Amino acid sequence: MIGLNIHIRLDSDDRRYLPGESLTGRFSVDGPEHDTVRAAEFSVLWHTTGKGEEDLAVHFFERFSHERISQLDFRTPHPFEIRLPFSPQSYDGMIVKVCWCARLRLFLPRGQEIVSEEPFRLGETQPTLMN
Repeated sequence: MIGLNIHIRLDSDDRRYLPGESLTGRFSVDGPEHDTVRAAEFSVLWHTTGKGEEDLAVHFFERFSHERISQLDFRTPHPFEIRLPFSPQSYDGMIVKVCWCARLRLFLPRGQEIVSEEPFRLGETQPTLMN
């Protein structure tokens, strides 16, 4: 396995954001084989889990091609700021959940990939407690 570590840091300690607010943070990649990354994708997305078909939608997407990666040093934290939408808001229902995350995907030689996600909550909804 490739020796790389992905770090995604959100600026909000509690990882809660209001609709229309900016999601800010930084991502970096370290490890002895950082120069093997062929391409990378940073995205902010939501997906559902639970019963039924899983839905997924990408709110923000940025691709770093091999040419661009060769000019960047991913060991240095790369800041991001993305204005969040008003919906869908995070939801923790008993049948379905709406989950938000920031995701970094690295494309490596021989078709290998490494993906890391940092979850956060969008909206003022509280998680549903089961009795």
